Amino acid sequence: MLNMEINKSRIELGLGKLYAIWLREFKVFLREKSRLIASTFTPLLWLFVIGEGFGSTTDLFGTARFAADTYIGYQQFIFPGIICMSVIFTSVFFGSYIIWDRKFDFLKSVMVAPVSRTTIFLGKAFGGMTTSLIQAAILLVVGLVIGIHYTPLSMMFIIIIILLLSFTLTSLGLTLGSHMESLEGFQLIVSFVVFPLYFLSGALFPLNNLPTWLSILTALDPVTYGVGALREVMLGITGMNSFALNIGILLLSAASLGTIGVLSFKRMKAV
Repeated sequence: MLNMEINKSRIELGLGKLYAIWLREFKVFLREKSRLIASTFTPLLWLFVIGEGFGSTTDLFGTARFAADTYIGYQQFIFPGIICMSVIFTSVFFGSYIIWDRKFDFLKSVMVAPVSRTTIFLGKAFGGMTTSLIQAAILLVVGLVIGIHYTPLSMMFIIIIILLLSFTLTSLGLTLGSHMESLEGFQLIVSFVVFPLYFLSGALFPLNNLPTWLSILTALDPVTYGVGALREVMLGITGMNSFALNIGILLLSAASLGTIGVLSFKRMKAV
């Protein structure tokens, strides 16, 4: 009985530390309103400019390539990819906050506190997930304007997919940030990561009939499975993979990159 009480108190203490780190990240996000505006503007630009621009030419090669029996415009087709774009940029660039924390010695104070590196990593990852979910929620409201319809069940799946993808990519960003000392160097490296992740995901084009080399690259991209899962939930379009396979690979990616992130944080230096 005594052991159970001790274990319970340890769990509560660990959750309290996790909540404190998450809350700090969330408050930082709330203070940076310009960050919310800027990170929402780019996906909207792609949705309305690229979506309408290329959408005006889709009749030249037929909407049947997008959906066999239902008319789905190009703007609607790329909308799940636009959601994933927001998640990619928000989540991966979240790793830059590790470098800022190191510069202002906040990271040092956290590292010397009686908090495990795993708790620190998870607290920051959950903060990144919360940020991504809020920004994705804004875009989901915009989706109603272009004819995207949601049900309570589809909304539940959408949130799950966004959180899985966000945890995967936030883990990637935090891992990169833990190994970088320069903000400029981090931004340079990340630019070589986020654009291939997005453009290879099938966000802007169907994955059918791609060249073999391009099909291999899209299959290696975890975002591909997020886009495919969202597209099936939102539009009813079944892609190259089943919904179960998409979710399974997202879970595997989240677990793999999360483990790598925890290991990276355990080896990370505070200065």
